[in-house]
Amino acid sequence: MYLLSRSHPAKRAFITGAASGLGKAFCIELAKDGWNLGMADINVKELGTAAAEINAFGGKTWLYPLDVSDKEQYAKVAQAFLADAGGIDLLFNNAGVGDGGAFEEYGLENYEWMVGINQMGVVYGCHYFIPAMKKQRSGHILNTASAAAIGCAPTMGAYNMTKAAVVAISETLYGELMDHNIQVSCIQPTYFRTNVVQYARGGELVKKATQLFIEKSGLEADTVAQEILNRAGKKELYIILPEAARKMWFFKRLAPTWFRKKVKEQFMAAMSKAMRR
Repeated sequence: MYLLSRSHPAKRAFITGAASGLGKAFCIELAKDGWNLGMADINVKELGTAAAEINAFGGKTWLYPLDVSDKEQYAKVAQAFLADAGGIDLLFNNAGVGDGGAFEEYGLENYEWMVGINQMGVVYGCHYFIPAMKKQRSGHILNTASAAAIGCAPTMGAYNMTKAAVVAISETLYGELMDHNIQVSCIQPTYFRTNVVQYARGGELVKKATQLFIEKSGLEADTVAQEILNRAGKKELYIILPEAARKMWFFKRLAPTWFRKKVKEQFMAAMSKAMRR
């Protein structure tokens, strides 16, 4: 049993982006531990398929079609989950999209699209569920940021800024909520096997470069989910993984200018390789 499960015996979790990738892997791990899951995703078909798989592991699932950038829809879904589950112990703000493009060439409508999902989706989840957690005087919020908030590689401006915002939101809430017995954790992983660029608008080169980084990482979503749960149970604020990401975090603070140059070099090498594919 995960430590997180022992801390929250009612085991009620709400997960966005639950139909695939890290969200699905997270649901599987929680289901094995007997959690009752509110699974939300914009892809209704994949959500149903994922739930059928997860139900085989035990626990209970409620399914909610949800566009996390739609605050009115999110308000209704949050209210429905609280009524269905009778409260909330774990909120996993996980839904997100990845994309890239030169800063001035990436359309402003694309910036707004990404902010709506990656940033405001986290804001809405916290806004609608924190009152219930405060009333209970318990809960845990997990926000998915990214090592991109550390690396800030070229041509990833929109993605980088939204993930940096998630870190800032998490740090702010950590201080605000500690006196209410509510824990906050911010996840900052590097690339791992997921479909983060399935809705990318920046073109095929973005998808090819992302795939190269994913292949190089060798990380699987289930491994990432397991580490997150273990470290969240220890009440860690910063869940930075794997070791390569923790080194990034260290070097950015130790030698920031050198670090920026190294990120640029590695990025250019990856893009060159992607162009040859």
